[in-house]
Amino acid sequence: MSTDKPRRKSRRAPARAPGRPLLDSPDLRPHLIDAALGCFVRDGIAGTSLRSIAADAGVTPALLNYYFGSKLALRDAVFEERLMPAVITLRGHVASAGDDVQALVSSFVRGVFGLVATYPWFPSLWVREVLCEGGALRELLLSRIGPELPQMLAARFADAQRRGQLNDQLDPRLMVVSLVGLTLFPAASAPIWRQLFQADLGVDVMASHALALLGHGLDTKHGS
Repeated sequence: MSTDKPRRKSRRAPARAPGRPLLDSPDLRPHLIDAALGCFVRDGIAGTSLRSIAADAGVTPALLNYYFGSKLALRDAVFEERLMPAVITLRGHVASAGDDVQALVSSFVRGVFGLVATYPWFPSLWVREVLCEGGALRELLLSRIGPELPQMLAARFADAQRRGQLNDQLDPRLMVVSLVGLTLFPAASAPIWRQLFQADLGVDVMASHALALLGHGLDTKHGS
């Protein structure tokens, strides 16, 4: 008579199906934040409900409440974990530019369009929730980042102007406004222009155009 004990059947974890992460997956929280970001970009923060985010994420509203507690907390998570890293990347890119005004402008322009290539949602979210009156992220952005980047740019433009490297007819503060107008606005409205002109106006095309347009205006030889 055999004394061997019957072998226990190994209990293997069920194979993970492709697609959305499992409820106990470490990827679930980032997945929920990405779903919220997609809804915010598409419908606006004010027009987005937890129910619609849950539907996009393939979970229940109760699960969103379990992870974040409220829509406000979920909005803050999107800001901290998606928008802030994008802004910090741009700030670091510009801060590393030298004193030459052309290099500074090029660093900002290429930095913004590099940001757009990495985070395609950024321009639309910025226009809707930061620029527009009543945007849900305006006060949060101003309180967390404040005027640091615009003031840094304006100060460096003013220094370049004193050195005779920048057209003296330009206002260093409005130079910052012009840079934003030539980068984030075209990027946010790019789908419209692509349709109107039936052309692929990608980030490289927009960056080259902005730099060419700025090049002449920055040149001290073009001042009166």
